[in-house]
Amino acid sequence: MSIFNALNTSASALTAQRLRMDIVSSNIANAQTTRATVNENGEYEPYRRKMVVAEPKEQSFQSFLQKASHTSSSPGAGVKVTKIIEDDEPFKLVYSPGHPDANEAGYVQMPNVDPLKEMVDLMSATRSYEANVTSLNATKNMLLKALEISK
Repeated sequence: MSIFNALNTSASALTAQRLRMDIVSSNIANAQTTRATVNENGEYEPYRRKMVVAEPKEQSFQSFLQKASHTSSSPGAGVKVTKIIEDDEPFKLVYSPGHPDANEAGYVQMPNVDPLKEMVDLMSATRSYEANVTSLNATKNMLLKALEISK
C-alpha cells in the first residue's frame, strides 16, 4: 500500500465528478434542441439526456484474492467512468403548431431532459466534488505533518 493511495482515490473521484458535471451542463444546454441527431429513416430526433456510469477501478488479481481470503487491508483503488449512456425515456410532446419541427397534429417532440432533475444531479456532483477536495486536502496535510515529524 502506497502513501499516495488516498490521493489517487480522491483524484479519480474528482475526475469522475467533473465529467458528471460536464454531462449535466450539456443536458441543460440542449434541453430545447429538437434536431440533435438523424435517425435511420433520415429524420431529425431531439437531444437525448445523457448519464454517467461510474464503477470501481479494477484492481489486480492479487487484491481480489486477498479480499476473498479476508486478508486485504487495501481500502480501494478509486472510481472510473466506464461509459456515458443515453436515457431511453420517451420524448416529451409539446403542442406548438407554428414550430418548424411540428408534426401534422401540431406536436413537437422535445428532449427528455428535465431541468429539475439536472439541477439535482448537478448539486449532487458538486457536493461530491467538494467532499473529495476536502478529503484530498486532509490527506495532503497529514502527509505534510508526517514530513515535519521526520525533521
